[in-house]
Amino acid sequence: MSFARQMLGATQRRAFSASARQASKVTVLGAAGGIGQPLSLLLKLNPRVSKLALYDIRLAPGVAADIGHINTKSEVKGYDATQSALHEALEGAEIVVIPAGVPRKPGMTRDDLFNTNASIVRDLAKATADAAPNAKVLIISNPVNSTVPITAEVFKSKGVYDPKKLFGVTTLDVVRASRFISELKGTDPSDEKITVVGGHSGATIVPLLSQSGYSLEGEKLDSYVHRVQFGGDEVVQAKGGAGSATLSMAMAGARFTESLLKASQGEKNVIEPTFVESHLYKDQGVTYFASNVELGPNGVEKIHPVGKLTAHEQGLLDACLKDLKGNIEKGVKFVKENP
Repeated sequence: MSFARQMLGATQRRAFSASARQASKVTVLGAAGGIGQPLSLLLKLNPRVSKLALYDIRLAPGVAADIGHINTKSEVKGYDATQSALHEALEGAEIVVIPAGVPRKPGMTRDDLFNTNASIVRDLAKATADAAPNAKVLIISNPVNSTVPITAEVFKSKGVYDPKKLFGVTTLDVVRASRFISELKGTDPSDEKITVVGGHSGATIVPLLSQSGYSLEGEKLDSYVHRVQFGGDEVVQAKGGAGSATLSMAMAGARFTESLLKASQGEKNVIEPTFVESHLYKDQGVTYFASNVELGPNGVEKIHPVGKLTAHEQGLLDACLKDLKGNIEKGVKFVKENP
């Protein structure tokens, strides 16, 4: 068996025959970056992807040529940094994944990235709205709490916004929460699935240990929550300022893309955490919120409620909602002031 087929895993291999009959074009905007390259590699290994379009302001054709040699069935094409090439890369896409942007540096919060990444996402959202208005759009570019509302406002301005098809990728928060609890409890991390709600930065990330039957107290609990909320800082520091969480984020983005493809291709009960337009806390002015979402052929099928919380978790959620409201308003304001 080839290495590529081994990487697909048993579950994906079982899906190979059925998925291969369905054409699924996935476009990655920012494909030559720190997240974009490993993300594109993982998507090339996914048998549910039939066409992979890679765009970036530089090097995308080279990345496409490189991973295009991998012996899986999908076709890969790279596009240079022209408007016509960007339009072609997006045309016919079922899923558009946007990891484009600048990475964090030491001492930088996700909000520090705002002005640069907000402009990048706004412009790519405009191109996507024009060329692929029916695509499911996955936002990885930080700060997600603001870039998702930015994308929504752009789509609204062009009359093509569908709240069921816009997603902020928060999967990495669940991956981290599950990994970190397994380290504390000595369990298999692949068996853990900690519910994480809220947003995708700092105090807006709320892990709900109680819903998985776990209980930590005092300093252990505070340390665990802080590590889940600020795990990205751990990576930035470990890389000495030379990078951020790119490889784990790429894995999380590939996992969420896979879930959307499964749901699009008819699999039932596909549930993933994601930051979407949500009714859960709209009465508090929080129009977007991450919780477990059931996915279907058209995107969002059902938004799951947060569920029962401990007093500590409720306190975390209250702090989250306050920050999240401001993050969302910041994104909406940006588009209004910088159309």
